[in-house]
Order: sequence, then C-alpha cells, then structure tokens
Amino acid sequence: CLLFAVLIFINVAVADASRPGPGTLVVSTAKADHEFVVELVNTPSSRSRGLMYRRSMAGNAGMLFDFVISQRVVMWMKNTFIPLDMIFIDRSGRIVLIVENTTPFSTDVIASPGPVLAVLELNGGTAARLAIKTGDRVIHDIFRP
Repeated sequence: CLLFAVLIFINVAVADASRPGPGTLVVSTAKADHEFVVELVNTPSSRSRGLMYRRSMAGNAGMLFDFVISQRVVMWMKNTFIPLDMIFIDRSGRIVLIVENTTPFSTDVIASPGPVLAVLELNGGTAARLAIKTGDRVIHDIFRP
C-alpha cells in the first residue's frame, strides 16, 4: 500500500509540474513559455478598480480579470498611470485580441471583439518584446481546454 501511495504521489507531482502555481499563469507562444505572477480579480468591485492609481508593476507581473462567464467586455485606462498591454482571452485560454501600449488616463473604450472570459493586463510593450500573438495560449486554472 505504501509503494502504491508513493507512486500516485509521484504521478500527481509530475502532472502538476507542467501547470502554473497559484498566483501565476503561463503565456505559451510559438517560441517560448512565459510565466507571470498575476493578481486575479474576479468580483465587480475588484474588476472596476483594476490597476487604477498604481504607479508601477514588476516586469513579470500582471493582472488577470476573470469575468466568470464568457461575455463581451469593455476596458478603459481611467486613473491608470502605467501603459498596459491588454490581452483578451476566450474561455479555452486562446488569445483573441491584443491591444498594445494603451494610453494612461484615457477614457476611450477598449472592447473585446466578441465574448471573452478574461483580460490579462501586462506592462506596455511586453507582448511585442515576448512575441505574444493572437492565437497563443494562456494557461491558468480559470481556462478550460
């Protein structure tokens, strides 16, 4: 029984090693996998505040807006000091739109092209620097393949 339990533990540990840990996600591109430490926001109040009033964000950090159900979403940059790349993601984890280097403090609406489950905000220029493209995959527990 002990040997059987050890084998199950090893199999689970190996399977989990390919998934990002809590508070992280992976953007899988054609050339590489990129891991980010993310803050998950999934309530109306946390989503409406987002990254407002923050003056900086670490280079490997981001904010993942979980809308819980797939829907058309709109974002803006009101009271946001840092330029961001907004990455719109469908329920399977596929990137459907990238809006690069958004303008700080802008109230212009940035809309998804259709229903999405989430938006990942990264520092402006990150998508270009890492060659993140539409069609790439985001790996996180909120997405279902």
